[in-house]
Amino acid sequence: MGFFSRLFGGDKQDSRQHNNHARVDTSAPARGISYDASLIERLKNDHEDLVALYQKIGGLLETGKYGDIRSELVNFKTRFEAHILTENVRFYVYLEQQLQDTHNIELMRDFRREMNTIARGVVEFVKKYQFTAFDAGLREQFAQDYRTVGGLLAQRIEREESNLYPLYQHG
Repeated sequence: MGFFSRLFGGDKQDSRQHNNHARVDTSAPARGISYDASLIERLKNDHEDLVALYQKIGGLLETGKYGDIRSELVNFKTRFEAHILTENVRFYVYLEQQLQDTHNIELMRDFRREMNTIARGVVEFVKKYQFTAFDAGLREQFAQDYRTVGGLLAQRIEREESNLYPLYQHG
């Protein structure tokens, strides 16, 4: 899908607002997570929004508007954490319930651990810079970290959409 090109200067569209609240299926059994036919589409929309927000931060970096970067980092972190929470509660828990094959369960858990490691890297990046004044030295470090985290974010999105999301099926 060209996430790298979009992260680093490609299609620069404004972030769309989506309703990210998990839907509750009241007909589901008292325990467990029920299938949500719109979940994958919502998660992919979140990815689009996160890429757009990340691009916006890159645009602020390119134009030297460092004072605006901090608030956009907080916005990005808030949206990213909400996305991760939805994935962890609605997506991964459902897959663990549905997958019967031990190999697929282990594969999914390995992906989940990897994705959470990447998520921690993204959140640590935001925390590092969200309250920092950007002097000349920090600007260069931020630019390097921005590129590194962008690569991690693109890797996470591509792997989720190509390897994990197809496992989500109505069982």
